[in-house]
Amino acid sequence: MDGKEKRNIMMSHYRNPKNKGFKDEVGYIMNHQNNESCIDEVYLKTKIQDGKIEDIRFAGEACAVCTASTSIMIETLLGHTKEEAKDIIKNFKNMIDGKEYKSDILENAVVFDDIGKQPSRKKCTLLAWWGMEETLTKGRDNNE
Repeated sequence: MDGKEKRNIMMSHYRNPKNKGFKDEVGYIMNHQNNESCIDEVYLKTKIQDGKIEDIRFAGEACAVCTASTSIMIETLLGHTKEEAKDIIKNFKNMIDGKEYKSDILENAVVFDDIGKQPSRKKCTLLAWWGMEETLTKGRDNNE
């Protein structure tokens, strides 16, 4: 994927983020993440049913990189089991840190493969992913 295509995907997700805004429904697990060094503040609400991620919603204020990363994360993780999602998150973090990763499971999240070269943008990119990791580790399935 060339740089222009990556930028177009990121900007599309920044301008029209997936699942932005909360619903007034029960059964969602709330997670809050913020970046003390900038404006990024992300609230995630996740619904897990029968071990599968059924819905992820987000709200907050964030830069273009953080918003796009959150939207792409949601698109990537929806419909996956908790274990599959944990593996995707692990591979995404490895990619950001310049370690070995499986690009085929990351879908559009691979647009951030060069972000590790900009240390100041790593936290913007990882903020929502850390929140989902916490949710999947500490959160409960609605059927548990």
